[in-house]
Amino acid sequence: MDPVLDRTAHASPPDPGSPSHPGELPVPHRPTSAARVAAFVALTKPRIIELLLVTTIPVMFLAAQGVPDLALVLATCTGGYLSAGSACAFNMYLDRDIDARMDRTASRPLVTGVVSPRECLVFASALALASVGWLWFLVNPLSALIAFGALLFYTVIYTMLLKRRTSQNIVWGGIAGGMPVLIGWSAVTDSVSWTAVALCLVVFFWTPPHYWPLSMKTRADYERVGVPMLPVVAGTTVVTRQIVVYSWLMVAMSLSLWPLGLVGWFYTCAAVGLGGCWLREAHALHARAGAGLRGAKLKEMRLFHWSISYISLLFTAVAVDPFLR
Repeated sequence: MDPVLDRTAHASPPDPGSPSHPGELPVPHRPTSAARVAAFVALTKPRIIELLLVTTIPVMFLAAQGVPDLALVLATCTGGYLSAGSACAFNMYLDRDIDARMDRTASRPLVTGVVSPRECLVFASALALASVGWLWFLVNPLSALIAFGALLFYTVIYTMLLKRRTSQNIVWGGIAGGMPVLIGWSAVTDSVSWTAVALCLVVFFWTPPHYWPLSMKTRADYERVGVPMLPVVAGTTVVTRQIVVYSWLMVAMSLSLWPLGLVGWFYTCAAVGLGGCWLREAHALHARAGAGLRGAKLKEMRLFHWSISYISLLFTAVAVDPFLR
């Protein structure tokens, strides 16, 4: 039995002075209500959803060519949070076996036992139903369908079918990551245009070079549980070369909006500057890998941290651009 699950296997003997019966194992403390609430919130992976909202709200400003209806923004973000939170909770339910054996996921609620698998499954299902109803009636049916499609793709296609079978798993995962852009655009226009698709593709191409540096850092975790992340099955220089390729595709897609007249000078200047900084970091990482640097000298997390700044600043430019045209 897995020692993480068999918590009585290594339990300490009872204190002779305790009021429990002789030989009886001490009863573990029940988590407080606050701890339980925090655990259910943790199931939705709030840090990831922050990034999803960073892409949703600015696109609504661009779609409205100004300030969108703030009630609509609140409704869209709430529905988006419910949908993405459901996908994350389903992900934790399906991955609870490997989460228990990975250092970076050892404190997740299903691993610690604060939330049971059954509770997690019910919670994820309730969020999924609530998100569809919320978006359908308070935003529009198109946004609800896009959100539900993204939830199904992330849960079934990525988590259940691809994550443990292919080293390109995170590439496919980027499809779900780009859906909040389409949700934000459709919430305002009740349609999907090339502008929204192009920005969705920016997030799609951003996802692999954003996540691969982190999986390079945590390679031992993924190797231990048999998840074939690219850094597990390929050499470091192969991974960094792929990072460079996807980085160029991402920057090219971010700049494709300008010649089509979809954005103005402010976004274009921001995309050029931010893209240049990104490419410098990506090529520097590849150069360090090619020079044989490993461990702390590889500095792979520099690109990971910069990737969060990049996507936040680029989409901030998306929101500001309509006011400067």
